[in-house]
Amino acid sequence: MIQKLPSILLVALILAGCSTDTRLQTLSDQSDVITTINTLFIETDNRNWSAVKGVFADTVLFDMTSLGGGQPTRLSSQSIVDAWDQGLKPLRAIHHQAGNYVVTLNGPEAEAFCYGIASHYLPNATNQNTRTFVGSYNFHLTKHGQRWSIDRFKFNLKYIDGNRELTGPAK
Repeated sequence: MIQKLPSILLVALILAGCSTDTRLQTLSDQSDVITTINTLFIETDNRNWSAVKGVFADTVLFDMTSLGGGQPTRLSSQSIVDAWDQGLKPLRAIHHQAGNYVVTLNGPEAEAFCYGIASHYLPNATNQNTRTFVGSYNFHLTKHGQRWSIDRFKFNLKYIDGNRELTGPAK
């Protein structure tokens, strides 16, 4: 990987007092954290529940209170994927898009923030076939060996657009 970095970047890192190995490890860890979060979204869209479960720690402080109140709850990874499977099963398609990642590392822990959009599609008799959630996410991850896992998940709703209930008989 070091061959891919332009030599000027390596010189800048060295002059800044950063060890190249340390900086490369930081970049690698930040990339791995983002990959873990992207895997969560992509595999949710694919309904690959074993892969979704695999990005979570055994228990997760889960906070979706911005959608409907309540309190953050500590849930097992299996409870989360079971609930998502049940809730998303009727939909024809799901699409998550995330970006504007900010990752802060502290040894084997990471805080991550990103914007996110989730679109749900269900053709129905109302012809209002989509529901879109727009907001941001806050994650906390821990590293075990080479694997990062999500142990805190918070969704911060900005707005919902479209058919909020996404109801009606499927077409």
